[in-house]
Amino acid sequence: MHNEMKAIACMSVPATTPGTIGAIIRARRHVLGWDQATLAAKINVSRLWISQVENGKPGASLGLVLNALAALGMELAVVTNDSENVSNQTTSQDIQTPDLAAILAKARGQSAP
Repeated sequence: MHNEMKAIACMSVPATTPGTIGAIIRARRHVLGWDQATLAAKINVSRLWISQVENGKPGASLGLVLNALAALGMELAVVTNDSENVSNQTTSQDIQTPDLAAILAKARGQSAP
């Protein structure tokens, strides 16, 4: 389990949809061994709110999502895809995007889809 925490802590996952952000939150919460009520109590929201965010409900308050990420020891990073601004940055071809479905399946103890 310790290696899984390192993998999730160090991974960079494109969070392009509410569903992706919800899956990231759920995966990290599972790694920490927290239930939804534990995370909800840490950021002063209902367990239902956590459930809705983890299931990709659009329209969640950005501030609360950021609070959830912070409580989970994570942060949101913004990366530009602007090819004119990559002089000292890694290009998108150099970045290997992890298979989020496989990571989540492994965290759940299931075989990859």
